Amino acid sequence: MKTEAQSYWGGIIKSMGLVFGDIGTSPIYTLTVIMTLTKPDAEHVLGILSLIVWTLIILVTVEYAWLAMSLGRKGEGGTIVLKEILIRLLKSGRQAAFAGFLAFLGVSLLLGDGVITPAISILSAVEGMRLIPGLEDLAQGGLILVAAVIAVFLFIFQFKGTDKVASAFGPIMVVWFSALTVSGLVSIIGTPTVVQAISPHHAVLFLKHNGLAGFFVLSEVILCATGGEALYADMGHLGRKPIIRAWYFVFCALVINYLGQGAFILRNPEAKNILFSMVKSQVPLLYIPFLLLTISATIIASQALISGVFSIVYQGITTRILPLMKVDYTSTHLKSQIYIGSVNWSLLVAVIFIMILFQRSENLAAAYGLAVTGTMFITGIMMTMIFSRTTKKWKVPIALAVTVIDLAYLIANLHKLPHGGYWSLVLASIPLAIMVIWTRGQRALYRSLKPLDLDTFLLSYEQIYAKGHNIPGTGLFFVRETHVVPPYVIHCIIRSNIIYERNVFVSLTRTDEPFDVRTKLARRIGTGLDAFEVNAGYMERLDIEKLLKKNGVEEKVIFYGIEDIDTSNPVWRIFATIKRQSANFVQFNKLPVSKLQGVVTRVEM
Repeated sequence: MKTEAQSYWGGIIKSMGLVFGDIGTSPIYTLTVIMTLTKPDAEHVLGILSLIVWTLIILVTVEYAWLAMSLGRKGEGGTIVLKEILIRLLKSGRQAAFAGFLAFLGVSLLLGDGVITPAISILSAVEGMRLIPGLEDLAQGGLILVAAVIAVFLFIFQFKGTDKVASAFGPIMVVWFSALTVSGLVSIIGTPTVVQAISPHHAVLFLKHNGLAGFFVLSEVILCATGGEALYADMGHLGRKPIIRAWYFVFCALVINYLGQGAFILRNPEAKNILFSMVKSQVPLLYIPFLLLTISATIIASQALISGVFSIVYQGITTRILPLMKVDYTSTHLKSQIYIGSVNWSLLVAVIFIMILFQRSENLAAAYGLAVTGTMFITGIMMTMIFSRTTKKWKVPIALAVTVIDLAYLIANLHKLPHGGYWSLVLASIPLAIMVIWTRGQRALYRSLKPLDLDTFLLSYEQIYAKGHNIPGTGLFFVRETHVVPPYVIHCIIRSNIIYERNVFVSLTRTDEPFDVRTKLARRIGTGLDAFEVNAGYMERLDIEKLLKKNGVEEKVIFYGIEDIDTSNPVWRIFATIKRQSANFVQFNKLPVSKLQGVVTRVEM
């Protein structure tokens, strides 16, 4: 019984550390930014608070905790999982292409968000230093320097893996959410009328009385829900139940704190940095410890988001929508704990660039929101399409209503485009362009290679093998599919007569399930020729050598193809450059270097 209770609370505490950092640090800046756009009187404050509460209910609880989290593959969630579920259900190729494009867009927006979130979280926390006596006149450049140093340290320690520090994250975030709850409750006691904001009619009245200006305020209200998509995206790390249980605690803490901040605004309409001012007015002695706690919470929020970016990129690599990159596994027992160096350092450079470009957290808020609402809208469309094709058709009206609300928030955010919002699209366009060029380039390259079918290949192979000049031992040849022979194999065996006593075609297929490994050894598809097929889930870490040994294959040499692309097409030139810079198949799967033989094939595209 005790262990059950421990795992129940342990799961909740871990979820708070690994999933809720981003949404949990939103109270630092959300109301501060919104109050620069509206009057601090009772009608406006209650209207804004009501919008915040109902945004958390509809866009996080209903869309993610209830609807999205009911759609998973072996416990995994995220945009790529939605794409895999949807493509299985779709009949026409055109619909599948549309679902694929939506997934590309959703992944790109999430990756773009991965740059802005650490920048705004760390910068907004560091700006609280200005309320420390004696530091009121601290230059913004000094604050940016402190924020940049924190970011550098955060990214430098990524290679150790979140598994090493995850145990400390949960308890710190429990203290953070407790501090938010207590400070909110103390403030509410001073102005209890603020609790009325829970009623949705205040939100309706605010939108009704403020017209278009009120509608555009939604673009800042959405800041309270940033990080809500992590509930679904991080489902594979901890499982569905602990995340949903933790969300109810987090939701209460957030609502209480936002209401407390609203009560503080009603008493101090001139207040600027609202959360920090509220805590400082309540317990001046504890202000510096609270500021240190805030900085810790933003570091954890950024850490969770970076881990999420690694997971998304890894899913993209294994489902072949992103090029192969060097992946390091940082945990012996958690499959999801990975480190991708190229992604890590690109993110760090982008985060520091964004901090320097925007200078202040309120300026960053002008760019923030577009990517989040875009991701939510795409999730809404894909969920509606999935529910309409399954037995859960009763969920379609709910998913459709949520999607319409997502669209309203997205339209409200469009006015941010000229004020820096375009940066979230610029950041998202880079992974989107890479995905489109990579997937199309791979298809075009495969067509240009003109592979042979197995039966035609075997006619020449059998004649050469029968001559008996075969090299002792076993040679492995990597192919995409067993029944299709790539040009480099033809070059090796048919043209160069490199033929072993035992030759094995090895093919690896990634399935649309997250985890599962199945192998099949087909003996004698030709004289002295076997085929070894590996079917593995897209999140699965593979040790191909181990799988081969288990099936009695002890290789002497491993052959693989390298394509040298010759093209005058500018798009394919970009594709060729990406291909040259990315890791090849054997590097990605960490095969023994001493046995490798790369065979170059020149291809015209």
